[in-house]
Amino acid sequence: MSVSSMAQISLLISLLTLTIPNLFISGVIASATFTMVNKCEYTVWPGILSNAGVAPLPTTGFVLREGESKAVDAPSSWGGRFWGRTICSEDSDGKFSCVTGDCGSGKIECAGANAAPPATLAEFTLDGDGGMDFFDVSLVDGYNLPMLVVPQGGTGVNCTTTGCEVDLNDECPSELKVTSTTDGASVACKSACGAFGQDQYCCSGAYSTPDTCKPSSYSELFKNACPNAYSYAYDDKTSTFTCAGADYHITFCPSPNTSKKSSEGQVPLASKSPIADSTMVYEGAAALEASGASPPSTCWSQAIAYVVAAMIAATWWWF
Repeated sequence: MSVSSMAQISLLISLLTLTIPNLFISGVIASATFTMVNKCEYTVWPGILSNAGVAPLPTTGFVLREGESKAVDAPSSWGGRFWGRTICSEDSDGKFSCVTGDCGSGKIECAGANAAPPATLAEFTLDGDGGMDFFDVSLVDGYNLPMLVVPQGGTGVNCTTTGCEVDLNDECPSELKVTSTTDGASVACKSACGAFGQDQYCCSGAYSTPDTCKPSSYSELFKNACPNAYSYAYDDKTSTFTCAGADYHITFCPSPNTSKKSSEGQVPLASKSPIADSTMVYEGAAALEASGASPPSTCWSQAIAYVVAAMIAATWWWF
């Protein structure tokens, strides 16, 4: 074998050593794009909060007029929540505030501040156990507008749509209802914990475990209307979903019948999202292996293709 052939093979091995691990890693650790879409018949101001210890995204709040959308990129291992603020305005001093979902920053950007309950929340943890993204739509802190989360291009046995598509404001029990100070219209629905502050509703004190904290008649109202959404603190099995390699669309007022105008006087229909099976559990690497599901990303198959091609090339150079 010539010195030139040896040098070529040595170079090939070096390239494979650098490239193949990156390909396999990218199949598990990947960024995601969140696209927020406003299908409401009114303006929504999305808010974004990163989890403690996680760097904020490039924006933490903005305006979405009817029909508008905006995409926000998140790095791998990001975690946090999205929500929609409604009935927002600036006062004479330029202070920004909202009737529902207000984060108290005084500006359109929430800048690290959380949503004031009640608010519908979309919660995410990217690249969690087994490289899976974990996500849910939560009504634990109450409800202010319909929301749907739809994974785009992801894989996994529990990678599916979730959310609350119906308008619960008009059907909200009077003791939970939040009304507008201007016209008395129902604009949000508190959780029982938020309304009464009692341990059995807040899953606190003597009710701080899954065995002692059970669904209440109030949380069951939320659950019956939105079967895939979190209705109380320990509603994990039917409300947490997982994907690998996905982007996500977050839609406010996803169905035409969920806008304030078109829902007046109507009883909300049941959620059109697939009803979660009561046996749903967190999905990680072991679950994927047991289910025989496809690998988290097409990057795995791409990596194998690169390896095969490299082996063929090495054989050709060798001879």
